Amino acid sequence: MIRHIIFDIGNVLADFCWKEMLRDRGLEEDMIDRIGRASVDTPLWYEFDRGVWTAEELMQAFIEKDPEIEAQLHLAFDDVHGMVKIRDYAIDWVKELKDKGYHVWYLSNFSRKAEVECADSLAFLPYMDGGILSYREKLVKPDPAIYRLLLERYALTPEECVFIDDTAKNIDAARALGIRGIVFTGKTQAQAALRALGVA
Repeated sequence: MIRHIIFDIGNVLADFCWKEMLRDRGLEEDMIDRIGRASVDTPLWYEFDRGVWTAEELMQAFIEKDPEIEAQLHLAFDDVHGMVKIRDYAIDWVKELKDKGYHVWYLSNFSRKAEVECADSLAFLPYMDGGILSYREKLVKPDPAIYRLLLERYALTPEECVFIDDTAKNIDAARALGIRGIVFTGKTQAQAALRALGVA
């Protein structure tokens, strides 16, 4: 029986909308794509979420990828307010599950900088039972260690858990540990998948 619902944050309870953020800052699509190739679309971004590098070290690594756009990289990431935005259903969905007697947790690759500068995007956290943001533990999904840490810290039984994440490899890692998984494509789809697992 499922007793615990574990949520990813980005693109599930909140939008990871870095391109929209850069459009709002006046950057053209070609430049946004170029910035992505030097930052978000590289393994460096995992180090951002892992929390082992300072913001300054990470910026230098971005710049080394494409030195010609140093100014634009600073414009993009010196302040990331607006990079993550809460989805309008997030709080109500968490509260609804809690009201039905489920425990609700979070497990997300998330940087300290994003937590601080996009704090308004995490307004659902106080309604949850707890969870893990990757930077605090120096671990990122899909490393099995981050899933084990969540299970151990909160004394969760894998078979009683379901994990909702928008990335298939993160769900595969959870399933390998005995956690049920739902690859998220939308709230309605996820709710139907939960019902199929017996979640009211």
